[in-house]
Amino acid sequence: MTKTEETAKEIAEQTPHPADESDFATLVEPHRKWLHLHCYRMLGSYDDAEDLVQETLLKAWRDRSGFQGRATARTWLYRIATNACIDHLRRTGRRPQRYEPIPGIDSSGAEPPERQPWLQPYPDRLLDEVSAADEQPETAAVSRETMELVFLAALQHLPPRQRAVLIFRDVLGRPAEETATLMDMSVAASNSALHRARQTLRERLPQRRVDWTVGTHSQQERDIVRRYMIAAERADVSMMADLLSTDVLVTMPPNPVWFAGRDALLKQLGTIFDSRSAGYFGRWRHVPVGANRQPAVAGYVQRPGTSVFRAQMVDVLRIESGRIVEITTFEAHLVAAFGLPLTLPLTLPLTLPLTLPAEHR
Repeated sequence: MTKTEETAKEIAEQTPHPADESDFATLVEPHRKWLHLHCYRMLGSYDDAEDLVQETLLKAWRDRSGFQGRATARTWLYRIATNACIDHLRRTGRRPQRYEPIPGIDSSGAEPPERQPWLQPYPDRLLDEVSAADEQPETAAVSRETMELVFLAALQHLPPRQRAVLIFRDVLGRPAEETATLMDMSVAASNSALHRARQTLRERLPQRRVDWTVGTHSQQERDIVRRYMIAAERADVSMMADLLSTDVLVTMPPNPVWFAGRDALLKQLGTIFDSRSAGYFGRWRHVPVGANRQPAVAGYVQRPGTSVFRAQMVDVLRIESGRIVEITTFEAHLVAAFGLPLTLPLTLPLTLPLTLPAEHR
């Protein structure tokens, strides 16, 4: 039984309506992956997107009699999901803040960067599944330009309704009239919201890049990922230094730890990598993955005195001009979203096969 059928069955058991969960599942199941991606883009959080998809399907089940087929099922579900996300954003009141200095940690003397503790990565393998399962994929919605973390972070500055309008118009390519209908707005109000949203994004996004593509990484990026993995597995601070830009930025949502600048990061890595240091963390292994159409690795560590490599984090890398300019480190539980185990056997070879997944070759 699919998750959709389970959801419908759960409601059917609580309601006097006819138990037509099978028909309901047939109607909505082809759109589940798109709904998940839409909720993720609205919220910036993989975990929250999981919850909001379930909420959307529950609401759709309760309102299934209202679906008359005048609009497509996806449009009907998009509307329900968007309203659920807007309600969620208003309840949580999330606003980007600034990191603060942490006692005992030399993050650098730079101005603290922006902090969005709810931000999480989205696995490329799921983006590929979305496209493969759709006869007419909304390719712009899975492109690098609309999935990179820098774009997702910029979206978080938009008020909920502006955010939704921009996603429908500029990401999903929906017409002005349809967007207005989806949002219960006039066309003029919808266009005005879009204009304000675009203006905000222009102020927060880096200059438009010419190398944005739909899922391919350059040979240079693949080589940098390979060397990044080797440097960590060999505890080679000098090799790591060669990969980093001088102003590299490291953040670790939802944790408050951050480092701005190569010197600050290398000082921390020197302690973590040195087996003689009190701050020594252990031996590292990495598995290459793809997240948000960016290079990424899942990191595992064998802590001293243990006999297994345990998932420690997912690092998403932003690479420009042959250097790593940003590392966003996410929590260990997210490795499961990439189809990876939470532990690796100690018998692994010193260095894992250094190739990116097939979709990134």
